[in-house]
Amino acid sequence: QVQLVESGGGLVQAGGSLRLSCAASGRTFSRYVMGWFRQAPGKEREFVAAITWTGGSTYYADSVKGRFTIRRDNAKNTVYLQMNSLKPEDTAVYYCAGNLRRVDGPYDNWGQGTQVTVSS
Repeated sequence: QVQLVESGGGLVQAGGSLRLSCAASGRTFSRYVMGWFRQAPGKEREFVAAITWTGGSTYYADSVKGRFTIRRDNAKNTVYLQMNSLKPEDTAVYYCAGNLRRVDGPYDNWGQGTQVTVSS
């Protein structure tokens, strides 16, 4: 098990940027595939981005491709989500998650979430 704590959320105007961070406990972080997910009010949680163990491969939802970038620093036990050109529809609670198996999950370690609000 790895414990995950997100930070970096906040209120930003449309077109702005935010960088989310997810700090992981433990010494096995590099063994985890990491992902970012989000859940908007009244909607189901959706996949945003994922990154493999060494960061060699990344995956994005079509809705964020070209605007968001996921990366990880295994020396710091941290995964990041750089979000540029934000849109009001990006407003959601963002969660980081990890699993030991596959990019497509299932993800069994979750953070508590951080709120991102994009004003128009």
